[in-house]
Amino acid sequence: MNLSEINWDFNEAGSWPLPVKIGAVLGLCLLVAGAGVYYDTLGQLEELESSEKTEVELKQSFEVKQKKAVNLQDYKDQLQQIEALLGEMIKQMPTRQEVANLLVDISQTGLVSGLEFRLFRPESPVRREFYAELPISIQVTGKYEALGLFVSGLASLPRIVTVGNVKISPIAKSDDMVMDATVKTYNEASDEDGASSASKNKRRGGK
Repeated sequence: MNLSEINWDFNEAGSWPLPVKIGAVLGLCLLVAGAGVYYDTLGQLEELESSEKTEVELKQSFEVKQKKAVNLQDYKDQLQQIEALLGEMIKQMPTRQEVANLLVDISQTGLVSGLEFRLFRPESPVRREFYAELPISIQVTGKYEALGLFVSGLASLPRIVTVGNVKISPIAKSDDMVMDATVKTYNEASDEDGASSASKNKRRGGK
């Protein structure tokens, strides 16, 4: 079969040899199939890939939520424990009326420990989320053992008292030490915001 003798005019396709007709039909089928894959199947494959990714994300989200649901009671128990601890801490915070007495207790603790105060200056309150810090700048002198007794005595007070920014230095030509520190106690912030009497009673251990 001499291909140069064939009239390739599409209108004369009926006169083409059988092998040529078969080849033309197969080529046309491949062209149509390729167009179908490009314009239809590829889009479906992309949608399938996106759906598979979404399925994986949903499974992961479900597993996280399932774990939270399984441990929900534990979370509730922990929350109750935290609330109970917070309630106990609030009860240990001095009321505004008790702050003056607490300042006396702090100074008396230092004197009983054998220390001499060079500085005892209450600073401005520092407000936090639900409480206020009441810092007191102090400078005391005395034996090293007395400093330890003082810090231990502050920790034994019925109200919450912490000691920070501690700096201890020796005094020249003396066995005494000088300690600069910031003593902090804490007050429920709602005291200054007009808290209800029920909240105050709860803080003081009332019903």
